[in-house]
Amino acid sequence: VNLPVELVVDGALDLKRPTKKPEYLKEVDHVKLDSILEPTRGETILKDLLASPNITNKHWVYEQYDSMVRLNTLGLPGSDAAVLRVKGSKKALALSVDCNSRYCYLDPFRGAQIAVAECVRNIACSGGEPIGLTNCLNFGNPENPEIMWQFEQAVSGMGEACKFFDIPVVSGNVSLYNETLGEAIYPTPTVAVVGLLEDRSYHTTQWFKEDGDLIGLIGLTMEEFGGSEYLKIIYDRVEGKPPRLDLPLAKSVNKLCLELIQQKLLTSAHDCSEGGLAIALAESCMSHPLNPKGATLGLDSTVRNDALLFGESQSRILISLSAKNRLAVEEKAKAMEVPFTVIGNVGGDALVVNVNGKEFIREEISSLKQLWLGALETYVG
Repeated sequence: VNLPVELVVDGALDLKRPTKKPEYLKEVDHVKLDSILEPTRGETILKDLLASPNITNKHWVYEQYDSMVRLNTLGLPGSDAAVLRVKGSKKALALSVDCNSRYCYLDPFRGAQIAVAECVRNIACSGGEPIGLTNCLNFGNPENPEIMWQFEQAVSGMGEACKFFDIPVVSGNVSLYNETLGEAIYPTPTVAVVGLLEDRSYHTTQWFKEDGDLIGLIGLTMEEFGGSEYLKIIYDRVEGKPPRLDLPLAKSVNKLCLELIQQKLLTSAHDCSEGGLAIALAESCMSHPLNPKGATLGLDSTVRNDALLFGESQSRILISLSAKNRLAVEEKAKAMEVPFTVIGNVGGDALVVNVNGKEFIREEISSLKQLWLGALETYVG
């Protein structure tokens, strides 16, 4: 097909379907905190989340395919983004795909924004800068005004986030009428972002690498449960507002992480998303392909322990760094006015998390990894 760009972009029929904010949002708008018991220990919750379909390791899927086709893959699958070298240059490309349909069910505008922001964050954690976005917009019947409202809100949220991050939307597709017996799927605006690594030596993975390295957290943790994996898996509830998304903070967090990577100050970087900080920690401990590492954390906080460890506050990156680089990282974060805290050390055979001086989690990495690796195969039989 050879068509003028104007015809494709601006010349298509503008179909205005009626929209209506869904009635169900009145019932799920708030998390009833008084019905969520604050746990005294976190091991059982951690293991339940690691075994959930959204979080468990997906190796059962990706090991059925050749991830090294044409020998351009930098690093094994399982980190925040896939990274491929560009032959004939020192550059590389990173690719991340994201969407949390529960967030979009609860607030399609914010949920779509979060999908874009998480993709961009994953690219930054891998050492790249975003250069383009595509999408696959999956919704129910658009003849239903409530479904059309979801669609309209999600597209608007995605568009606003793309403009803020200055990412062109280069393609996309739409899949509608996704229903079973009249019940629509959750709105699922799936986003894929491609990023550019100017030098493939910037490629960074999520797993801890050296005993004695410091563990740090970039970003802020707030008391948020809405739409979380914790709320769904432990309480079988989908309710509340998705986590707040501060776009300027998100951009600053990404910029700090990328500059620290480019200055060779980090040994790992991992996005905090589904399952919260505890899951990001466990994944960073377990996911080294040859040599998993333990970690000991000491956290001081005024928020509930479950919100601290399993809440899904946005714009957070878990990093590890050599102790000799601590001052440089702290000074860089301070200069850029980005929240940063050293929270622990890499080493040992267990994940140990102390909160306000009291032990909250202690679990052997070997047992966590066995659970994490085996759950998906159990689900699919």
